[in-house]
Amino acid sequence: MEGLDTMKKILVCFIIMVLLLTGCSTPTEQKIDGVKINLSDEKITVDGKAITNDNAQAVYSANDIVFFLAGQDFTYGEGTKEDEHEQSEADAHTVVHISKPGRYVLSGKLTAGQIAVDLGEDAEKNPEAVVTLILNGVDITCTVAPAVIFYNVYECSVADEENATKDVDTSAAGANIIVADGSENNINGSYVAEIYKSYELNEDGTEVIDSKKLHKYDAAFYSKKTMNINGGDIGDGILNIKAENEGLDSELHLTINGGNINITSGNDGINTNEDNVSVTTVNGGTLNILCDGTTGEGDGIDSNGWLVINGGTVVAQACATSGDAGIDSDSGIYINGGNVIASGNMLDRIVGGEQTYAIFSFAARQTGNSIYTLKNAENKVIGKYSPTNDFAYLLVAGDELVAGDYTFWQDDTQLSAYSTGNMQGEKPMGDTQQPPENMNGERPQPPENIENPPEMPENMTRPDGEPPRMPTSERPEMPNGERHEMPDGAENITHPDNMAGMMGNNMVSNDKVSTIFTLVKGGNQFTNVCNAE
Repeated sequence: MEGLDTMKKILVCFIIMVLLLTGCSTPTEQKIDGVKINLSDEKITVDGKAITNDNAQAVYSANDIVFFLAGQDFTYGEGTKEDEHEQSEADAHTVVHISKPGRYVLSGKLTAGQIAVDLGEDAEKNPEAVVTLILNGVDITCTVAPAVIFYNVYECSVADEENATKDVDTSAAGANIIVADGSENNINGSYVAEIYKSYELNEDGTEVIDSKKLHKYDAAFYSKKTMNINGGDIGDGILNIKAENEGLDSELHLTINGGNINITSGNDGINTNEDNVSVTTVNGGTLNILCDGTTGEGDGIDSNGWLVINGGTVVAQACATSGDAGIDSDSGIYINGGNVIASGNMLDRIVGGEQTYAIFSFAARQTGNSIYTLKNAENKVIGKYSPTNDFAYLLVAGDELVAGDYTFWQDDTQLSAYSTGNMQGEKPMGDTQQPPENMNGERPQPPENIENPPEMPENMTRPDGEPPRMPTSERPEMPNGERHEMPDGAENITHPDNMAGMMGNNMVSNDKVSTIFTLVKGGNQFTNVCNAE
């Protein structure tokens, strides 16, 4: 009997050891506090219990998704045939509603659904109306609307254009996202074209001349209030956003503090859309944006107010075939730190910041997938950049860029350019597309080999299977009726109407083409970049 008791004790100890080592859940699940919502097409659970349709609960489900209904007349909204969806398609979607403040941990997969956060109309002014969604291995697809949307939570700021500033504190925002460590999360979403709340018709009753908006949500991941996105303690969580239209939007401010965020979008990758007020701030994390061109346009990041980059890594590619920018802002871009690679066919103004950056303005549109390498005077590789989209402007910034001489290469080909020197400051420099005049008032002529742009690789295709289309539209008119002259092969490259604020008065110009790219601390631009041979 004694031997049997000993064996039982050993067995019990062994079982306890196994339980301690394996646990009943993953380590990530054990560490995360919050209401646990597990998504599934068969059964959605909330803290282990089946979700109900009782709207008095903090989490409940319904088939009440907001979408743009097909078959309506012109008084319904501004959507076109392409924006419409049948009622049957919408009814196939399950909406998981969150109606109380708190932390909610999302996991599992929903092939037709939406997460909708709405704490009620009074939430906007209630500092306690805060919701944090913790993405911990979640996969959501919505084909008629955003896959994740914040309707009503606390708004920590005000849309006050008169007192607007680039320096905003969003730490108290009611909409918060945490990308859990060790997790990969997929958000695939659509959008909702504008639906009218009310409208006014012309005398003939044939046209809407004034209207008020009821619904309009342009992005796959959307917030009507200021939103924060954070990573976990380690910061290795991944958030993938695949968007039919825009990717990640906020109607006021958006602050990204961490996480690894990958956005593929048909239009703008990120948009903050309160004119002259919104601030998009990047403090940390990794942000990788590709506008895939399916809508024919799109910036990488588009802020209707300011864009401020203080840290982290930002890689932003605008649409390959439109006059859009990798990073775009109506009120000014500030690069204070971090690493930035932005490519596009338009250059928006960099107003200021502490980080040294270089802008390369190419003499002809560049086809994607080449490798551009910057080497210092010791021939050491400082940075490699490889946009997949076509582009005419490449902006790079980072700690590795310091004052000194560099060479610039496309694959194995050395490049040359005109240098326009330091651009820090806010006074206008003028049209940057032309090389600076020499002392005789003449402009040097660029090398002959830039007359013909590089041909498109045969194996490149658009998302619809067709070969990429080069733009054929006329050059845009400037406010005074004049047109900027464009480099050969880049007819659709445009300058913003606020270009004047982009350049500085502290010019260090060079009227000769050179293979030496001399950087000074602050902002640098090199124009007519082309093959040095």
